[in-house]
Amino acid sequence: MKQWTKFGFSLFLLSAVTACVNTQQINSEAAHSYAKVQREARSQGAVDNQSATAKRIHTVFNNMKPYAEKANRTGVPFAWEITVFKSPELNAWAMPGGKMAFYTGLVDKLALNDDEIAVVMGHEMAHALQEHSKTGRTVSAVTGLAAQLGKIALASQGISSNVLGVDAVDVLREFGLTKPFSRRQETEADEVGLFLMAESGYNPEAAPQVWGKMSKATKSTQDLLATLASTHPSNADRQANLARLVPTAKAVYLKKKSF
Repeated sequence: MKQWTKFGFSLFLLSAVTACVNTQQINSEAAHSYAKVQREARSQGAVDNQSATAKRIHTVFNNMKPYAEKANRTGVPFAWEITVFKSPELNAWAMPGGKMAFYTGLVDKLALNDDEIAVVMGHEMAHALQEHSKTGRTVSAVTGLAAQLGKIALASQGISSNVLGVDAVDVLREFGLTKPFSRRQETEADEVGLFLMAESGYNPEAAPQVWGKMSKATKSTQDLLATLASTHPSNADRQANLARLVPTAKAVYLKKKSF
């Protein structure tokens, strides 16, 4: 009983510490790292400001930025910024505080129209707005401590958590806690981003199409094990979930277009 009392108290202490993780501090750290990435990319000639693709990406970003600012509920204003990288990668990302990147390969290889660019833009903006990086730090710390305390508890009962060279507690932590939490974040970003793009005047019917294009481009045949091991939902799951929400988001879009 004492062992589990210590376990609960430790989690309480950890919660108090992680609650002090400051939005302003994280955003500042992210901005510093982002500036480093920009400098390195510029030194390699990898920043694209001139191509038609880069200009389209910047236009969508600038159109959506005011709505992202309006949707910010963190209590800290974001210094939204986007960098377009000249790269064949199918990639885009957002850091805390609204520091974003978009890769030309994502637009060019998937032949994305502006509505489809807005799907990805909204998704990445949603990650920043929902402070998923901040929450991720907390979850990683909590599950890490829980795993260590779990090992101690098992050891105190004379039970080893190591099975055939694989630590069962670490596996449980990874596949039972961390991975599903990341998938929930991806789904949330899909959903928040869908309504953000609709409010910004982009047609949400494009959302399921993006993941259809992604499936074809990556020739992905994700089975149950691959989905379990991934931090992202399968493309098919994302398509289905977004298609379910499109009618509601379409009403927001049509209302916007009627003004």
